[in-house]
Amino acid sequence: MPELSDVTRGRILYGGDYNPEQWPRSVWREDVRLMREARVTTATVGVFSWARLEPRPGARDFGWLDEVLDLLHEGGIEVCLATPTASPPPWLGARHPETLPRDERGATVWYGSRNQFCASSPLYREYALRITEDLADRYGGHPAVRMWHVGNEYSTHCWCDTTAGHFRRWLRARYGGLDALNEAWGTAFWSQRYDSWEEIIPPRRAQYLINPAQALDFRRFTSDALLECFTAERDVLAARTPHIPVTTNFMSMFIGQDGWAWAAEEDVVSVDLYPDPKDPHAAAYGAMVQDLTRSQAGGPWVLMEQAAGPVNWRGVNHPKPPGLMRLWSLQAVARGADGVCFFQWRQSRQGSEKFHSGMVPHAGEDSRTFQQVRGLGAELRLLDGVVGRGVPARAALLHDWHAWWATVQDGRPSARLDYPQVVRAWHQALWEENLTTDFAHPHADLSDYALVAVPHLYLLTDEALDNLTGYVRGGGTLVCGFFTGVADEHDRVRPGGVDRRLRDLLGIRTVHEWWPLDEGETLTAHGPSWPAGFTATLWSEDLEPSTAETVARIKGGELDGGPAVTRNRHGAGTAWYVSTLPEPAALRALLARAAGEAGLRPPLPGIPDGVEAVSRGDHLFLLNHGRAPAAVPLPSARTDLLTGRVYDTQVHLDRYAAVVLTPLESPHPKGAAPCTEPPESSS
Repeated sequence: MPELSDVTRGRILYGGDYNPEQWPRSVWREDVRLMREARVTTATVGVFSWARLEPRPGARDFGWLDEVLDLLHEGGIEVCLATPTASPPPWLGARHPETLPRDERGATVWYGSRNQFCASSPLYREYALRITEDLADRYGGHPAVRMWHVGNEYSTHCWCDTTAGHFRRWLRARYGGLDALNEAWGTAFWSQRYDSWEEIIPPRRAQYLINPAQALDFRRFTSDALLECFTAERDVLAARTPHIPVTTNFMSMFIGQDGWAWAAEEDVVSVDLYPDPKDPHAAAYGAMVQDLTRSQAGGPWVLMEQAAGPVNWRGVNHPKPPGLMRLWSLQAVARGADGVCFFQWRQSRQGSEKFHSGMVPHAGEDSRTFQQVRGLGAELRLLDGVVGRGVPARAALLHDWHAWWATVQDGRPSARLDYPQVVRAWHQALWEENLTTDFAHPHADLSDYALVAVPHLYLLTDEALDNLTGYVRGGGTLVCGFFTGVADEHDRVRPGGVDRRLRDLLGIRTVHEWWPLDEGETLTAHGPSWPAGFTATLWSEDLEPSTAETVARIKGGELDGGPAVTRNRHGAGTAWYVSTLPEPAALRALLARAAGEAGLRPPLPGIPDGVEAVSRGDHLFLLNHGRAPAAVPLPSARTDLLTGRVYDTQVHLDRYAAVVLTPLESPHPKGAAPCTEPPESSS
């Protein structure tokens, strides 16, 4: 089975989406020249070129693509060749409207944008496989082609009759018979019992609330239906080019795909990542997405898309200050990326994304953006030693798309409970402590982790509950967040409101009531670790401990004196329970305490806030996300791979600056001298 190392071959991939069909031929040679200047290794070609490749049904226009691939190969640029199936040509929708998706109301979602296909449409799949087969047959042996990119950001949804038939077949395979489906869906409620498979439809617009178990299964089905589209194209490519790895690009924390299931079907895991430069917590968000992607990949991964400057889809699209593009690119490498790519190479002059930045912006090669692109390409060539290296992590954060899907149903205790918000808050607390964190599926082997955090998993299967129990009993430290273990895999509330196994593990006798908080409402909690108290938001619970000690109590309000945070010994391990969302400083302190008791330490203790420290192999990345310079103490002398400088006792980092340190084999290598001066500004 091919893998990412077959593409990287000991160097970091660098490049971006290249759309030459948007430009006259006279620009193509100029593009290759500039790519070589920028040290680009890889261009992703053809993502949205279906209408150019197949201008009418069955026709093929490959001449332009032949020329582009030959030019790139002559210039030493390798190609990640895309199947163009994310954006069918207008003729497909015009001639075959049955291939177009329909929304919950039954209205057709027309062509004129992208992703305008029904994943269940046999005709769409037939046309998609035909163009994929022809691309593989024509270019599978081209020396420039090193990786396949199938589709793009799979995200379409459909509620049409064809989808309904596909959904029924999926349900038959899942449940076997209608009795099992009726039991799983709880159709005794509101007289929803089904007597025939043909009665079942997708959860279309209804008079009132949709059956939540039906809606949960439809999300599962939609992820699987899209995955069928991906694997069908992948199998065509693998049959013809078994030596070339295949990827498709995930979106950051996207609800629509079960990322664990999808990653298992890819040779290379890749993601698109677009933090907002104005977000003060953007670096923490980027680290979270990177940690999740590395965990899905089980090792190195590819940053398939990021922005060289502003995007075009926010209300206000902010540019990146000088140095920030470099910093965030190095952050991705630090957290396991063996490829750093952009959307796109040359900024479009027309179309919906003409104000989305490119590596070559409208201002051209003399622009500050392109100078930074060129500088980054040169620096990445100095980091070949990190390629293929792992990122050690002894903390894990549990994440499950099925649990996420179950939390977005109507009729919940609080519509304010936002799953990604809670996960992001917990990961950020660990990130601020410089505790590198993996993500893990609730069924995964957790034995190698000293600390496991569960911010919020409303839905937990029996297997997951037994897994957590065994982990703590065997000596692990678990920190569990609120409203967890409430429902089984069918969104059926567990007896007692929270599963008995989890209550025993946490030392909780009863959760009497969930007590969600309004917008702007807070509670205050006190404990020995927080003598001044801390505030919390979003959620609280009226719970009664059994064997757990109360670490922090609620002060004031209806739940005055009740536990906010508890701690319980279970077997050889420890289980904490956090029944609210503490303010960031308090959540950080709580997780730091639990991690410290579990024996976890950051790779470099005592560094200033705003500086990120990540180990990859024997390389230590220090990244200053702050706007002010920072001084970072070092326990021993190290060399910066980016500059060759030796630092004895500390490193001075300007704002948005970064160093990649490696241990010295001797006090000072020949020709190297210790340095205590600040490195050059990243800007």
